[in-house]
Amino acid sequence: MGQALIRNLDDELLADFRWAAEQNRRSLEAELREALRRARPMTPERREAALARFAAIRAMTPDVMQTPSEALVREMRDGDDC
Repeated sequence: MGQALIRNLDDELLADFRWAAEQNRRSLEAELREALRRARPMTPERREAALARFAAIRAMTPDVMQTPSEALVREMRDGDDC
């Protein structure tokens, strides 16, 4: 596994990550590692893999019409009954 040294981090930023690490019961290093994992850039290969997973999930319910997310958000925002 590789390593990276990041210099000149803002003190408030580190304090926020220390707080998050404490809340999640892990070390600062583990918290930062998790933050980097979550913010990982979407490469073309990872995008294609994600699209394939989404297609496989959609294929599990081929006879069910999928509701567009914007329609669901609009219903929740406007208070319409679902």
